Amino acid sequence: MSDLISFYSSKVELYNRQIEKTRKIIFWTAAGRLFSFILLITFTYQYFNNNNILILALTLLSLIAFLFLIKKSNQLSEKRKLLEHLQFINSNELNILQGFPNKFDNGQSLLSNESYYADLDVFGERSLFHLLNRTVTSHGTEALSKLLKQPFTEAKTIVNYQEAIQVLAPQHNIHENIISSALLNKDHHESMSTIHDWLEEPAILITNKWLSITRYLLPVLNFFTLFIYLISDNYFWLTLTVILSWIHIGSFSKYINRQHALLGRKQEMLDQYASILKEFTKVNTEQSVLLQQHLHTALQAHLQVKKLSRLTNLLDQRLNFLVNILFNSFLLYDVQCMISLEKWKVRNKQYLKGWMDSVATIECLVSLSKFAYNHPTFCFPVLQNNLMIEAEEIAHPLIPINERIPNNVSLGKTGKLLLITGSNMSGKTTFLRTIGINTLLAQCGAPVCATSFSFTPVHIYTSIRISDSLQDHTSYFMAELKRLSEIKNNVADMKPSLILIDEILRGTNSEDKYYGSAEFVKKLIQYNCLTLFATHDLKLSELENEYKGLIENYCFESIIENDELKFDYRILKGVAQNKNASFLMKKMNII
Repeated sequence: MSDLISFYSSKVELYNRQIEKTRKIIFWTAAGRLFSFILLITFTYQYFNNNNILILALTLLSLIAFLFLIKKSNQLSEKRKLLEHLQFINSNELNILQGFPNKFDNGQSLLSNESYYADLDVFGERSLFHLLNRTVTSHGTEALSKLLKQPFTEAKTIVNYQEAIQVLAPQHNIHENIISSALLNKDHHESMSTIHDWLEEPAILITNKWLSITRYLLPVLNFFTLFIYLISDNYFWLTLTVILSWIHIGSFSKYINRQHALLGRKQEMLDQYASILKEFTKVNTEQSVLLQQHLHTALQAHLQVKKLSRLTNLLDQRLNFLVNILFNSFLLYDVQCMISLEKWKVRNKQYLKGWMDSVATIECLVSLSKFAYNHPTFCFPVLQNNLMIEAEEIAHPLIPINERIPNNVSLGKTGKLLLITGSNMSGKTTFLRTIGINTLLAQCGAPVCATSFSFTPVHIYTSIRISDSLQDHTSYFMAELKRLSEIKNNVADMKPSLILIDEILRGTNSEDKYYGSAEFVKKLIQYNCLTLFATHDLKLSELENEYKGLIENYCFESIIENDELKFDYRILKGVAQNKNASFLMKKMNII
């Protein structure tokens, strides 16, 4: 941890120095630009008064210097923005390591009570998504959220992701360059959906044989009649050819306007995707099949996406009054732009979706690789054929490192259902979430918070954090029953599953609760699933004797020492014995 903090601190200091240096250069460049502009105005004035060839030369030199400094200022401004993004990226990583929240999107909009998302703190402030997320594009964010909602269940896919993350994790420069290049163009509010709509529309102009002639003929006639006007002052022919040009454009205006509505203001977004693909072309893939696939895509795609960006920008220029009037009058500007876009569409239509998916996967891999890079003590899981989860020194990755209490767990090799007893605050629920969230990470191909972790890919189902719903007129008890019914229905098809259940049937009497819980436990051990079942009902522990080899008792014990209640948060074999509720009530003079 100290090495990582030193690394990111040195990066932040480096970029701060470079930003300050660039700002000074920008200041002096601006001063030079102002000075060259003053010289340009002065020499221009002197030339018109004196008509001196030397002054004309100085005027031209001043103009060249002014234009050069404008270009230099723009380049320096882009460089400063890039450095500021690089500084932000590294300071953000430093802050995360020091316990501050990630400044990227926390996925609050994705938060719901569906499936295990709320139970395992997958989305929202200080969630797993928040810890992992380094995505900038909407495609990347969607890909990461989808991965956490629907993690891989095929061993080969998980292994491919593991290999890619292990290879990509040390390549810090690739991480920061991809993220920073994406951030340079992040402030767009456009969607890719309209581009996909445009791709589905037929190309009309390039199939028009007559247009393939007139798009060249009319501009030639326009410039020819312009030449006639300049030498003869006769504007009749020029007026005629310009009118013909506008009639020609007008015949396609409805189509062009509809196309522009789909493609307008897409340059920044397309530049963002192109820059991510371009930066990824610098990756070292080693033997990773997944990285090699996306490198091949990036090499093919980044130039074409950049070209589409330029073409959409050229089409946007038709909104400029002078460009519209002048260029359309002489060059059929709208038609030329649309023909170029249609040619691009014909060549690349079938590839664009795959390119966008590749951008999403790249961002997803960068997020997971950054997680791996920042947690060098985490281990990459080993996949097993037989249904099992076994881990040593496993802990919750969202708990600060100095507060984590690791435990060992073995599920599937001996018992397929662990009954976990213990008092409130002893660590049962955290343990359930620890197993769930690490299994989820494992199935994303990421490292897990453990010294070793072996598992079989599973479908995860939970009943931990149940809430009632006034909108749906659902009580807590009915909401819980619905969740248990969903779990039972989902595991009925015998897919390998992991079930995490915390203290069910709280809304009924103790006898009814025991009967319902016991019957549900008996039902679960019939299916192809591993279960962690946390309960306060000690009587359920008797099931271990009835179903030896299937059900095992474990507990989290509280410790009363020097009239103080303490917890060590260590899981033990057996049944909890201490009763902390009555102890605390006496201590607080309640009873």
